[in-house]
Amino acid sequence: MDSHKSIGLTKTVGYQVGVRKTFPISQQQAWSLITAEEGLNAWLGGGGNIILKPGHQYRTTVGTGEIRIVKPLLQLRLTWKKEEWQRPSTIQIRILSKENNKTTISFHQEHLANQQIREEMKRYWESRLASIEESIQKM
Repeated sequence: MDSHKSIGLTKTVGYQVGVRKTFPISQQQAWSLITAEEGLNAWLGGGGNIILKPGHQYRTTVGTGEIRIVKPLLQLRLTWKKEEWQRPSTIQIRILSKENNKTTISFHQEHLANQQIREEMKRYWESRLASIEESIQKM
């Protein structure tokens, strides 16, 4: 078997991917960027009324899911199923405070169906981090 095909494959959660980037902003600013309506629309798709409360089910132009864990300033955990997917994935976003007023935003997604979707989501999350960086530069 070609070991390249199994990048990101785990025994328990299928394919997974994680991306992170550190920004020159406070933990509060990072949380606001991720959880404000504009931020949620940017990474989950628009058109939804997403309430960050465990158990809340949401639908956007891109897919559906359920909010699982909300720890303000620290962590979001939710399911997300894009329309074309057979089953939902799990996304965990962590906000990690660093020294000198810097904060790392981390996206981790698991239960992805295959290597192709993993690669697609890696590019997707990298583009979301690039968008966050652009919005910070405009602040």
